[in-house]
Amino acid sequence: MNVDHGHRPQQWSHGLCSCGEDKSTCFITWCLPCITFGQIAEIVDEGQHSCLYHGIVYGFLMTISCHWVYSCVYRKKLRKKFGLPEEPCTDCGVHYCCEAFALCQEHAELKSRGFNPSKGWNGPPTAAPQVPPSMTK
Repeated sequence: MNVDHGHRPQQWSHGLCSCGEDKSTCFITWCLPCITFGQIAEIVDEGQHSCLYHGIVYGFLMTISCHWVYSCVYRKKLRKKFGLPEEPCTDCGVHYCCEAFALCQEHAELKSRGFNPSKGWNGPPTAAPQVPPSMTK
């Protein structure tokens, strides 16, 4: 599902500090960031691991203050998948300094691209329905 956008990256659909636009995601992210991260990671890795798996790993890493490293890896994957620029600074810099804002931005980006992170990975949102051969002309 990698998207090739040539040499000019697309722009993020939401700014880093616009997490207040979706109040429920903002609230969940500030109180339980492992949930938001788990939802993002499940979509980004296309269901290879569940939201629960990612959330548990993230929660464990929070206990040793290394969760931002894990989430930075997924920001990079998300950017690569959609051809987004590394801004306003490096992926790890964004997650180290602004973890909750970064998670809200990534969650909003997935929603703007047709995914519903709260429902988990169900395949790409643009997948055309499969038509049985007997229904074609």
